[in-house]
Amino acid sequence: MKRILLIAVTLLLAASLAQAQSSTTGTTTLSVAVGPEAAIVVNTATSDLTSPSIFADYAGTTDLTYRVRTSGTGVGSGTIVLQVTSDFGGPAGGPRVASPPAGTSLTYTCTDPGPGTACTGSITALTASTTNVSTFGANAYSTIAGTLATVAWTLTNSPAYPVATYTATVTFTISAA
Repeated sequence: MKRILLIAVTLLLAASLAQAQSSTTGTTTLSVAVGPEAAIVVNTATSDLTSPSIFADYAGTTDLTYRVRTSGTGVGSGTIVLQVTSDFGGPAGGPRVASPPAGTSLTYTCTDPGPGTACTGSITALTASTTNVSTFGANAYSTIAGTLATVAWTLTNSPAYPVATYTATVTFTISAA
């Protein structure tokens, strides 16, 4: 019985060594599923709004760098949107986005050299929902380094604003499908 067991073990070991023969080359198959992706960096940590002359509207810019890849023909899309997520603080009667004093507003325009299509005209910023900065169609893609887009802000300079420093937070979001 021991002899039969020893022969069986020897045959199994020999069979496994025959399957694991060494070679000077080998191959593997690489597979990658490339899908839609998007990323954004806000390059301007603080966008100072300044007035170029007495009671001229306050103005400033925010620069963004984005990278994007959308799906192919007919199905791909994407957006960059913004929302004022923390309204201007400070004394009553100062600048506000959610409920601005009469005749005042925070607006912006956009530039995007592509692959996105920048917003058109002057857009009023909101706290309750997002507003458009740029849109992407099917098969849109940026360079590896990314694309520089700019939001140019305008805030009405009302003589009624109390003297103070006001800050608001704007959140930018990018998506791709």
